[in-house]
Amino acid sequence: MKAKVTDSCVSCGSCVANCPVSAIKFNANGQAEVDQTVCVGCGYCVKICPVEAIIAEEEE
Repeated sequence: MKAKVTDSCVSCGSCVANCPVSAIKFNANGQAEVDQTVCVGCGYCVKICPVEAIIAEEEE
């Protein structure tokens, strides 16, 4: 599983503050972005996002 932040992100910072491996940061546009090289695929960000802006995608 890999996490993907969609355009629905409102930059609340919930995912950034709660990612257990610090894989999510804000990009230059102020939107959350998942670093796939750090992400362990736990899915916590998907569950904690208050606007459901993070989705889980199957890895290829």
